[in-house]
Amino acid sequence: MSQCLQTLSDYGLRAIGIGERLLPRSDFTLCEQFVLIGSGLIWNIYFGVLALFIGFFIANAVALAKGSPNPLLRKPAEWFIFLFRGSPLFIQFFVAYEALVQLPRAGIDLFGLTIHTSWMTRAWAGALLVLVLNTAAYSAEIFHGALRNLPRGELEAADAYGMAGWTRYRRVAWPTAMRLAWPAYTNEAIFLFHATTLVFFSSFPAFQQQGDSLYYASYFADKTFNPFVAYPIVAGYFILLTLCLITGFGVINRRLNRHLPGKARKLRYRPNLIR
Repeated sequence: MSQCLQTLSDYGLRAIGIGERLLPRSDFTLCEQFVLIGSGLIWNIYFGVLALFIGFFIANAVALAKGSPNPLLRKPAEWFIFLFRGSPLFIQFFVAYEALVQLPRAGIDLFGLTIHTSWMTRAWAGALLVLVLNTAAYSAEIFHGALRNLPRGELEAADAYGMAGWTRYRRVAWPTAMRLAWPAYTNEAIFLFHATTLVFFSSFPAFQQQGDSLYYASYFADKTFNPFVAYPIVAGYFILLTLCLITGFGVINRRLNRHLPGKARKLRYRPNLIR
């Protein structure tokens, strides 16, 4: 027990540069694998939380633009959604990395200033950007569908109260759209956190061996020639993370539906086999 506590002290925050710098080389204990893989999960949570937070606001703006009668707003939104939903996320990582590497070499200037993107080739920035844009596209389609299916009675009631424009959208249309879209958006959030494992396979490098959970799982699997310990540990961590997401989004769902009867407020999670 004391040895495991020492391992937790040495490697618990190694993924963010705190603790031992060198990884264990041999005689790997189960505690070391749990601690280091759990430490790497910090990066998966970092990618997922920030991408979800930033992408949420971008998705709302893109959903509004897609529903706009103005083609100057609608067409770019439609192409943005089509581009990121129509191409594999894995390919998006590679294209983004190559673009960020090649831009400075090409000497591209913006308003007379040379574009410097070397810092964006790191996973903490470049991979995060790809995840933000990807989830924004998927979420925008979800929100747009909800906006198109708003109950006519609620809109007519808003008109009867004299609401129009931004006031009607803020007080009636947007809350109702979120209530309708939330179950599907919960699925998108879960898919996003699972997709953070693809950062390990992308071209974006980890900094000083400070990788995500799959980075450490792959390290242990390569050293022990036994993938049936490290990878199930990763799966277990993500199952726990999924349960936390379902619980958190369920709380928000009950808040959005607090005016409905008790049974209608419950979030029924139905996992999709295909995104």
